[in-house]
Amino acid sequence: MYSTIYSGALYGISAYLVSVEVDIANGLPAFLMVGSLSTEVRESRERVTVALKNVGLNLPPKRITVNLSPADRRKDGTAFDLPIAAGILEALGLIPQGAAEGILFLGELGLNGELKKAKGVLPIVQAAAEEGIRQCIIPGENAKEAAVVPGITVWEAGNILEIMHFLAADEEERKSILHIVSVDAEALFREKTYCMQESPDFCEVTGQETARRAAEIAAAGFHNLLMVGPPGAGKSMIAKRIPGILPPLTLGESLEITSVVSVAGLMREGEALVMERPFCSPHHTVSQAALIGGNTLPRPGMISLAHRGVLFLDELPEFQRNALDALRQPLEDRKVNISRAGGSVTYPSDFMLVCAMNPCPCGYYPDKNRCHCTKPQIGKYMGKVSGPILDRIDLCVELRQVDYLSLRGKAKGESSAAIRQRVEQARETQKNRFAGTKYRFNADIEASSIISFCGLDEEGQRCMERLYHSLQLSARAYHRILRVARTIADLDGKKDIGTEHLMEASFYRPSMEYWTY
Repeated sequence: MYSTIYSGALYGISAYLVSVEVDIANGLPAFLMVGSLSTEVRESRERVTVALKNVGLNLPPKRITVNLSPADRRKDGTAFDLPIAAGILEALGLIPQGAAEGILFLGELGLNGELKKAKGVLPIVQAAAEEGIRQCIIPGENAKEAAVVPGITVWEAGNILEIMHFLAADEEERKSILHIVSVDAEALFREKTYCMQESPDFCEVTGQETARRAAEIAAAGFHNLLMVGPPGAGKSMIAKRIPGILPPLTLGESLEITSVVSVAGLMREGEALVMERPFCSPHHTVSQAALIGGNTLPRPGMISLAHRGVLFLDELPEFQRNALDALRQPLEDRKVNISRAGGSVTYPSDFMLVCAMNPCPCGYYPDKNRCHCTKPQIGKYMGKVSGPILDRIDLCVELRQVDYLSLRGKAKGESSAAIRQRVEQARETQKNRFAGTKYRFNADIEASSIISFCGLDEEGQRCMERLYHSLQLSARAYHRILRVARTIADLDGKKDIGTEHLMEASFYRPSMEYWTY
């Protein structure tokens, strides 16, 4: 007997359909699986056999051959357990021939026949819908995730026996066996009924007005930010509050983030969409593969999990030099290309980089009463951050210890909601400005388009000329100041860049005091 069941496999954050072909014939008893399979997929043989036995369905002593087509593309993961089991049941005649036609099957089987969570359900169901499949059977933990895809009916299943009875029933009886899960993705955003975690508020930050202002500018123009200051000055505290001043996610952005999180297997149980801006803060011991992405079969790294959100690198000089330098291409291209023996994939990595570091090994320079680091020690420490990485950071702000009067004061700072309102207005200005172009934010403006979007009047040109010569700017630093000044003008609601915007933007250059040793 022969049967074909539809399933899907991942390739990066995209997916493609897989035909699970099962043939059962007389001959020496065996269970063979072919089709360029990973170890996890080959282990399906044992899981399926034991799961069927434990629900009272012993496999006959026959020759079972399973092929996952297309056979020339590598298959990974545990989501093929269910389609393999369904194919065997159909080939044995335990479910009617053709009952599973036009249905996508995904899910891992427990040894007791229970259906368990699978990775990458959202992109696989999207690919199935594009290919004309209109039904899918999904584990309960993934059902809401799959249900956000329009045009496809999602059946929530708990175990293999339920699915067996479902396939053997007619259309009316099926609704009493499995539950249809539906999610209106647009309503989640429109009605705001989805439970969202509250971000820490900027009103809790004491003092550090310059750093708060730099964070606002960075959020408005999607600029990269570096904070330099002693321990306890509030660098991490400010960084953790930046997602709270970014505009809410759009539905398209949420689907992009959810696809990455789903492929990584990090979706929370019962979660339909990721509704919050990502904030990823890897430890400084993180490897290059974990930060960028990798493995034998490439998997998303931290920079992809931070897509459309914030990647915070605390203690920047303590990170491995090769890991930091690997950020160069993603910061420029907003995507990362990973090539391994198992294939070459592209993951999105459009993130806002926020970094924090001490000014010296002990952390207290230039306070000579507390800092005893020598100039060579400071130079070696600061030299761990390469020039190309510094060139990709638009704003650098220095923090000092918070004074006592600020700490004992009862007055709270400006709230995240008030800052976010200004950021959203600046983003709307940029949206209108860049309509019909490839740019989305001021940080995206290339050197060839600087004159078009960051033009200066005569007074502004004279001011910029003075800054260029007095600060000995490079061409890249010149363009960086103009991009930041454009964002400051947007926050002020000004159409043209003024001298005050240029002067403030020049203030956020990295201090050469630290990098000239």
